[in-house]
Amino acid sequence: MTEYLQTTFLGAELGWFVATLALILLIALPLMLAVAMIIYVDRKIWAAMALRRGPNVVGPFGLLQSFADGLKVFLQETIIPSGANKGLFLLAPIITFTVALLAWAVIPFGENMVLANINIGLLYILAVSSLGVYGVVIAGWASNSKYPFFSAMRAAAQMISYEVSIGFIIISVVLMAGSFNLQDIIIGQKSHLLGINAYGINPLLFPMAVMFLISSLAETARTPFDLTEAESELVAGYQTEYSSMSFALFWLGEYANVLLMCTLNAILFWGGWLPPIDWEPLYMVPGIIWLFAKIFFFFFIFSWVKATVPRYRYDQLMRLGWKIFLPVSLFWVFLVSGFLMLTRYSA
Repeated sequence: MTEYLQTTFLGAELGWFVATLALILLIALPLMLAVAMIIYVDRKIWAAMALRRGPNVVGPFGLLQSFADGLKVFLQETIIPSGANKGLFLLAPIITFTVALLAWAVIPFGENMVLANINIGLLYILAVSSLGVYGVVIAGWASNSKYPFFSAMRAAAQMISYEVSIGFIIISVVLMAGSFNLQDIIIGQKSHLLGINAYGINPLLFPMAVMFLISSLAETARTPFDLTEAESELVAGYQTEYSSMSFALFWLGEYANVLLMCTLNAILFWGGWLPPIDWEPLYMVPGIIWLFAKIFFFFFIFSWVKATVPRYRYDQLMRLGWKIFLPVSLFWVFLVSGFLMLTRYSA
């Protein structure tokens, strides 16, 4: 599409801009719709596990409940506390929402379906996702309230703690694939072991896949690691003083991050848009369908854990991150690199 628009009357520069803008909207708008529907799915899964009905009134089967909630917060008044820093107070949810969207620029949805197929795609995601902590910290500080501030400090410590182990886990995958490019990582998993398109099936990387899934829960502050929103301790967390659309932006950003981590689980360890098995008839199904199926599977796990696992204490959260995940992931980097030196690079 970019080449076509550049060769029309728009010209090279304007054609590139229009094509890029169209591709960005093609990703961002369906993502917003997916976030609205995934909130509905989340509530339905929780309800089913608690033997309840969940949303079932607004629209057929309650499908329009998320849109009704969105309309409700849109019509509400935006209240800013008198003691808050007004500029930073309004900037924080914008940062959280924007950063949650930026990472999707390098996500490959199919063989040639990616907005920016850059060689350092994985480093780009790490850099962008690490910026999310600024929105939370600014929200807690700008609210000028002690409970949001405590929540912001917890969030900063939690995100930094688990980003360290996530970094070492990703290094193991990069060593195995030999590239930071997400497309190369996916293609490298084709018929990786026993005809299965996944690094996660490898006994050497399966523990890393499990640790990455658990770290994803902690990185997105999902149960049992939702210490930033512990209502019994912090009222509602860093967004306590927020209302209307500023509150909704936090929710949209949070669920966009959850979908991103589900996507990374699928891409890094379970073949991304590749079919589960390297069998020719399965390639007739579009790659984006396989990717969405895997994303939904991991989101179901996220919801399942939220509905069934009690919240950790804060000392348990920190101990898991620093005393278990960090040393194990660091040791696994040496293990994977040593294995590759003996097998792939021994010649």
